[in-house]
Amino acid sequence: MTDVMQSVLECRGVVRRFEEGATQLEVLKGVDLSVAAAERVAIIGTSGSGKTTLLQIMGGLDDPNEGTVLVDGQAMHGGDEKAKGDLRNRYIGFVYQFHHLLPEFTAEENVAMPLLIRRDPKSEAFAKARELLSRVGLGERLTHKPGELSGGERQRAAVARALITRPQLVLADEPTGNLDAGNGEHVLSLMLELNRELRTSLVIVTHDHSIAERMDRVLVLEDGRLRERNKK
Repeated sequence: MTDVMQSVLECRGVVRRFEEGATQLEVLKGVDLSVAAAERVAIIGTSGSGKTTLLQIMGGLDDPNEGTVLVDGQAMHGGDEKAKGDLRNRYIGFVYQFHHLLPEFTAEENVAMPLLIRRDPKSEAFAKARELLSRVGLGERLTHKPGELSGGERQRAAVARALITRPQLVLADEPTGNLDAGNGEHVLSLMLELNRELRTSLVIVTHDHSIAERMDRVLVLEDGRLRERNKK
């Protein structure tokens, strides 16, 4: 396993239970995971196996019942919400199946938002947003709102927003699941290219085995635990 000091993300004994009437459903039963700098990891598993739950716990969007998540050696859970939000904003980018862009803002404003939230100078935030949007092929669409963009363009803007802070870790939940094959390939290739260029670690939850095979490691979430799958 990767040394903790070299790990961007470390999960130790993560357990998550949900109440279902009078019973408890244990979805995650002690998940251990270490992700190194610039590493690309795919997590696959059947529907309902807990993949999205695990990703949300990694990103501080949900809390484990037991266990620890470390991001850059810092505990994600256990502190106050502000500390968790600061850690998330500084170190993690998110890409979802649906873009989650704010409809009332332009592409440029949406991408600059993470920098504005952490109170970077407005001129710098927008300059970085313009640069990254150009990088993902949207340099001519800066002032367009999400409703004026195609599905592929919206998802490329979402990738730009995830990477605007140059996070150490990007967590992606079915990032191409809502796109046709051509746009899906474009978005995935873009994510992998930026992963290499920025040396951002990438964890992708996917049901698409062709995507999983392009990662460095493929992990299967089964019966609440992760196991490594040998790549073909």
